Amino acid sequence: MDNNTLIIVVVAVVLVAAALALLLTRRRRTDALRARFGPEYERTVTATGKVSEAERILQERQQRVAKFALHDLGPDDVQRFTTSWKNVQARFVDDPRTAVVEADRLIGVVMRARGYPVDDPARQLDDLSVDHGHVIEHYRAGRAIAVRHEQGAATTEDLRQAMVHFRALFEELVSHAMSSVRRAS
Repeated sequence: MDNNTLIIVVVAVVLVAAALALLLTRRRRTDALRARFGPEYERTVTATGKVSEAERILQERQQRVAKFALHDLGPDDVQRFTTSWKNVQARFVDDPRTAVVEADRLIGVVMRARGYPVDDPARQLDDLSVDHGHVIEHYRAGRAIAVRHEQGAATTEDLRQAMVHFRALFEELVSHAMSSVRRAS
């Protein structure tokens, strides 16, 4: 083998190794994003139509939320919020319309207590999806019902469903410590 052939072989091997490393890195990133965001990963891919665009968006969300001073709730806060939630649920029997509004408001209060910004409702879902991707669809569904309720188009059964959806996120925010994924990053 002459020098030129050897150089070509070495360059080819290096290029193949670099391509494999790039593919492996992308695969690991995709797997990590899928694990962290759960169903939100697929929803974002569907919404954007491109895996690369969806992954860019999800990584931007992660970077944004990483700047927040998020923290677990103390035992007193957990007790206070849990009591408030039970009161809202009890109120549902007599006044479901008010109970749904209060449940949605209480989730915002819990988010603020955990360190999430709540001033931009459009960003709340994105922010929550970073650490709560497995239940964020519940909040999305609950909010959609709440909007229909504001327009006078929600039935009592719709409002009951909103409460079920809101409870999934509420329990996640109050009862569970921040995900191990978040702590590992």
